Amino acid sequence: MSKISSAFISIGSNIGEKYQNCIKSMELLNGLNSTRIIDVSNFYRTKPVDYTDQDWFINAVLKIQTKLTSFELINELQKIEQSLGQFKKNIRFGPRIIDLDIIFFNQDIIKTKYLIIPHPRMHKRNFVLKPLCDIEANIVHPILGITIKKLLKNIEKDNNQNIMRYKE
Repeated sequence: MSKISSAFISIGSNIGEKYQNCIKSMELLNGLNSTRIIDVSNFYRTKPVDYTDQDWFINAVLKIQTKLTSFELINELQKIEQSLGQFKKNIRFGPRIIDLDIIFFNQDIIKTKYLIIPHPRMHKRNFVLKPLCDIEANIVHPILGITIKKLLKNIEKDNNQNIMRYKE
């Protein structure tokens, strides 16, 4: 019998019908074999980071339960991205129809060429930390040993990444 794992997935879109792109990706994710969405954060309108010459994003975080391994899950997430029209990213941190990333997978620490968990930049990203805090503020980052709530507080002090709650 396969083990049931918990994972947190960040979703984001800044091309086309952004909110609908996120909803469609959630429907496809929930339709995966042995995977279901347990919780959904608020949605946020967020200013782009790093590559700023693009439209604002809609972002959220999902908590899922799955029998897939982390490697199977990332493959499925990439299939969902492709099915919605997102292909190889031409510009790093550039515009995207949909972007799905594994933030946490259980409390696993994975570092391969293909997959890094926890997500390597999550602790620097308001658009990941704020929605993740909506769901599980007291989860501890397995490498940094700090709660999400504390990471968010630290980034809000040191940074002015614009983020506001989005209402459809």
